[in-house]
Formats: sequence, C-alpha cells, structure tokens
Amino acid sequence: MAFDSLSEKLQNVFKKLKSKGVLTEDDVKEAMKEVKRALLEADVNFKVVKNFIKTVTEKAVGEEVMKGLNPGQMVIKIVRDEMTSLMGSEVSEIKLLPSNEVTIIMMCGLQGAGKTTTVAKLAGQYKNKGRKPLLVACDVYRPAAIKQLEINGEKVGVPVFSMGTANKPRDIVKAALSHAQKNDINLMFIDTAGRLHIDEGMMQELQEIKETVPVNYTILTVDSMTGQDSVNVATTFNDQIGIDGVILTKLDGDTRGGAALSIKAVTGKPILYAGMGEKLTDLELFYPERMASRILGMGDVESLIEKAQEAIDEEQARKVEEKIRKATFDFNDFLDQLDQMNKMGGLSSLIGMLPGMGKLKNVEIDENAMNKPKAIIYSMTMEERTNPDILNVSRKNRIAKGAGVDIAEVNRFIKQFEESRKMMKQMSGIMGKKKKRGMLPFGF
Repeated sequence: MAFDSLSEKLQNVFKKLKSKGVLTEDDVKEAMKEVKRALLEADVNFKVVKNFIKTVTEKAVGEEVMKGLNPGQMVIKIVRDEMTSLMGSEVSEIKLLPSNEVTIIMMCGLQGAGKTTTVAKLAGQYKNKGRKPLLVACDVYRPAAIKQLEINGEKVGVPVFSMGTANKPRDIVKAALSHAQKNDINLMFIDTAGRLHIDEGMMQELQEIKETVPVNYTILTVDSMTGQDSVNVATTFNDQIGIDGVILTKLDGDTRGGAALSIKAVTGKPILYAGMGEKLTDLELFYPERMASRILGMGDVESLIEKAQEAIDEEQARKVEEKIRKATFDFNDFLDQLDQMNKMGGLSSLIGMLPGMGKLKNVEIDENAMNKPKAIIYSMTMEERTNPDILNVSRKNRIAKGAGVDIAEVNRFIKQFEESRKMMKQMSGIMGKKKKRGMLPFGF
C-alpha cells in the first residue's frame, strides 16, 4: 500500500512509547520529532505537518495523558484521531438527485492520472446500485481515449455517448444531456480531456462545459504517486474551476502517500474514493478513520468485513459449511472458495487490512500460486471433481498430462486437499456449538 514506509516508521516510534511505563514531556517531544520526519519523508505538505505536530504535542503533554495508566497508547490514540481529522473525519459520499432527474458529474484531471478508467469504475458501481448511468466521451484530442472509454464502458455494462473528435466538448455534453433525458438515464459522467500539465485552454474548456450543462459535481482525479504535485494540481483546479471532491488513484502502489494526508487540509475538499488496483472493481469509498488505522498498522477490519459480505453468497456459504461438516467438501467447492477470494481482491489486498500484518509487507505473496492446483482441477472430469475418492493412478496420470504437470504434483495436491478436508471436519466439530451463522472463505 502507499503508506507502507510511513506505517513502518510510525510503528517504530510508537513501539518505543509503549515500552515506557511513564512518559515525560521530553519523551513526547522526541517522538513527535520522529513523526514529523516520517511525515515529511512521506511527502506530506510542510504546513500540514507543522500544524499536525503542534496539535498532537499540545494534547499529548497534558496531565491526563502523562499520568494515565497507559500513556503510550493514549498518545497513539491522539495521533490516530488527529490523522483522521486531517483526512476529513467522516466519509463523504456523492449525493445524487432523485432518480427521475439527471445528475451530472464532470471528471477532470491530468493525463496519466487514471481518469478514464476511474470514471468507468464509478459508473459501474452506480449501475450496481440501480442507477442508469451514461458515460460521455469528451476527450476529442485523443481517439484512443474514446476507444478506451468504450471498452471500459462495455466491461461494466454502461453505455457510452460519443460524437467522435470533430465536435467541441460543450456541444457533446449538450447533445448527451438531451439523449439522457429522452432515454430515462439519470446519471451522466463526463470524461473530459486530460493534459500533460495545466493550461489555460484546458481550464476554459471545463468552464464552458459547466456553463453549458448544470454540472452537479466536479470531481478531480489525481495520481497519488505524484505526491505533493497532486496537492498543487488539486489546489489549482479548485481555484480556477471549483471542485467538489477528489479521487486518489494508485493508492495500492509503492508511493509515499503524502497526498492523502494533505489534500483535504490544503484544499478543504474531501477525498471521495481511493483507487486500489487496476481492476474495474478496485475503487473504494474513502473512510478517513479506516485509512488512519491502516497507516498506523491497526488494520481495517470494517473494510475486510464489507468485502467479505459483498463477495460471499450466504446461501452458498451455508451449503459449503454443511459439506465441511459431513466431509463432502469437493474440488468444485474449492474452486468456488478461490473465486470468492479473488472477488475480495486477492490475498495481497486483504493482508494489509488485518491488524498487525504490516510486518509481512516485505513478504512476497505469489497471487499465481493457485494456478497449478486450478489447472489440475480443470483437467478432472465432473465426476472426479465431485468424488475425489475415485482418483486412481490412471486417472491421475491423465490429469497430470492435461494440466501440464508431473504426476507427483497431482499426488501432492490431492494429499493436501484430503488433509485439509479432514482438518476442516475436525474444526467444524469444535466450532459447531459456538458458531451461529456464516463462515469465512476457505483458507481463512
């Protein structure tokens, strides 16, 4: 995640604080020096850091903290609360007009920030919530941008309105709104042209769009990998055309993360969403409190639970649980569980949400490790998948050839599967009396 380096440094600072039974004012000030250094290295805005350290120090050296039962933990809580406040305190959501009206959202940003992909992600989410969105192609300078929007629109099942590259954006949005009103579309996303840098012509074009149609939200997409530059971009866009919120992309990358901790404080505009990957489903609402917990190595259990609820079908979970109890869990069930794990974003994206897992950030997680087992299962007949007990030597030889692996790998996988099945049955017996509902995906 973007904050791995910052998280590690902060955890080292807090580890020292927690090891002391009593804190002095000098202890707090020394710790805050290290926190300040870590935030500046993470490319957090200097003025933001200065105010943050001042506020935390004033609260942390209070008598109530110093003489508390666990002063180190109390200081950490103050840091988390102030960090949450820095990023906006509460989640900010887009408020749409009633479903019989067209809500217009204009997306803007520099080239390479991931705007065209992000607008498709957002449209796909609202489609799943029951809205009828339309993507409007207004990047008339790059035919490839229009094609990219059409491809992504098709992937998320959202239509794209395009008039090619011969018309001006203001004429395109006017025609798009008329089209939306005639076709019961109630949400319109305008994908505007990006630039390599901010220029007067770009800003004028965005102003013309806002003067032509009643834009309800102007959302800026910024690349978190550009650090302080993204804060400067957000400030300029807000000053010249006015923005209502920001979407931070590439927060899953190896970046310093300073933008997330600076944008709200500098511009006063909330971070609405965070792009956490390249898939068209990798867009999350930005929860300041959850993000602060993740930065401080406390995990993000709430988001993990939400991902699980979205990915796991309760009826299917009950059926699998029953199969585990009766030791009839088969290879098809195994594939279903892997599919659910992938829907939740894969192991790499989930591990950072678990408290204390920051220590594993340098451990390489091979997301392709399951490819061979899947190839082995896909080489089985349906009868073999549902009844693993019939797998004899000749069947295993055929499966090995079909999967392109040695028979030893087939034997190893089947043995591991059988051992897991026995273990799951034993665990279900132990947990059965305590467990009242649901189950976690296989492997958790």
